[in-house]
Amino acid sequence: MPLHIAPKLQSFDPKPVQYEKCVRACEGGADDEPQMLLSEQLVGEARGRRPRPMTRRERHVTSTAAVLYLVAASGAALWLPSDRSVDPLVIAMLVGGYVAVYQVKFEFGGYFVVPEQLLLVPMLLIAPLPLVPLMVGLSAAAAVLPDVLNSRLHPDRWMANMADSWPLIAPVLVLAIFAPGRPELGLVEFYVLAFAAQVVADFAWCIIRDRLVDQLPLREVASGYLGVTRVEATLAPIGFLVALVAYDHPIALFIVAPLVYLLVLFSRDRRERYSAALELQRAYRGTVMLLADVVQHEDPYTAHHSRSVVELVNAVADELGVKPEARQELEFAAMLHDVGKIAIPQEILNKPAALSDDEFEIVKTHTIEGQYMLDRVGGLLGRVGEVVRSCHERWDGGGYPDGLAGRAIPLEARIVFVCDAYHAMTSDRVYRKAMAREDALLELTVNAGTQFDPAVISAITQVVEQGEPVRLPVDEIRGMLASGRLTGKASVSA
Repeated sequence: MPLHIAPKLQSFDPKPVQYEKCVRACEGGADDEPQMLLSEQLVGEARGRRPRPMTRRERHVTSTAAVLYLVAASGAALWLPSDRSVDPLVIAMLVGGYVAVYQVKFEFGGYFVVPEQLLLVPMLLIAPLPLVPLMVGLSAAAAVLPDVLNSRLHPDRWMANMADSWPLIAPVLVLAIFAPGRPELGLVEFYVLAFAAQVVADFAWCIIRDRLVDQLPLREVASGYLGVTRVEATLAPIGFLVALVAYDHPIALFIVAPLVYLLVLFSRDRRERYSAALELQRAYRGTVMLLADVVQHEDPYTAHHSRSVVELVNAVADELGVKPEARQELEFAAMLHDVGKIAIPQEILNKPAALSDDEFEIVKTHTIEGQYMLDRVGGLLGRVGEVVRSCHERWDGGGYPDGLAGRAIPLEARIVFVCDAYHAMTSDRVYRKAMAREDALLELTVNAGTQFDPAVISAITQVVEQGEPVRLPVDEIRGMLASGRLTGKASVSA
């Protein structure tokens, strides 16, 4: 059972996420920074869900699967033949070792993997085969007790590991048929078959559970499964070699102890790096909120406008299929696209009439000012600054400040530009009344291919015709952005 899925939080809207990219990012490519951001987000969501209670549906599925597994394991203990006689002390060593190894967790986006093959394979090849399902199920349930006692895991989740033990039945049946006795190198083909049966059964259970609970796209589940199963395939041969020796010399089980200790250090380092990255993400969001508050103080209309654009930007991004790893930068860019207006004189910003040419030239500098402010923060907000700089570039190259054209303009900037224009046209200003939705869409359509990206115009038209996103209260949008809960489908009005 190599794959452990973080259960779904009630308020979490599952999106098609690219788990395989997350795994590649976790494995450390320097070119995978955007994917790493998505992986950090998934890790943060998974950590947040673990201390929370299950949903009613999830609790029902998990408890049913756990009880049925316990029944199946008990049946195996009663009816499967046993060709092995093992000292109870060895069984205790295997169970204790399994529980200990289970404390080593490697986070992969929304999943986590434990190096259980180091003890699971010896358990399959050394312990009385009929008892293995019971041993594993009860050990897996006992392994989470430290997390429950330390409040890192909600008590109603303690049965989840037993429910996820179903794939173990497949290799037990294969070994009972083809290799029920002592482990031998000459039977390696049957051990490979048993491992393959476990992988297939594990994937089947993963699909069944997903259909019953999370309902993520099959492709995404498969990508995530294949990514994390590589860990199990790497460790299984080590467990096999240990089992060959430990059958006659149980003390050999302790051979894995140095490797487990090394994995403990690696997992601790990985956990700390994720924690540091999540803290950095919170710092970024705090900086965004601080800048938004400054804008609010200097120019309440601009602040309200920027925050209100965010949910429209998300809806258009959904329509365009913008990848999840780009969403955080997109949200921040929508929130801060006018942050540079802090540097523009109030008498120009609040002028109740058309601006003169000189005044408009001053206003145009707000994109450069915005990038300068965000560059000083650096990191993620430095990249957001590049988008902010381009939020008034035109599709035909007639925009400012750099005269970029077409796809040379960042997609995030093109989306924000269109949503910014639509929201401005459909909002009341001191010098004019708001336009009707239909008139605003017509104005955008007329300028598609010149001022605006035609694909983005098509997307926003679909969004508005299906039901424009509800314009949430500013404080609610602010809170959702601060907590990172806004990414995904926006609420839609009838």
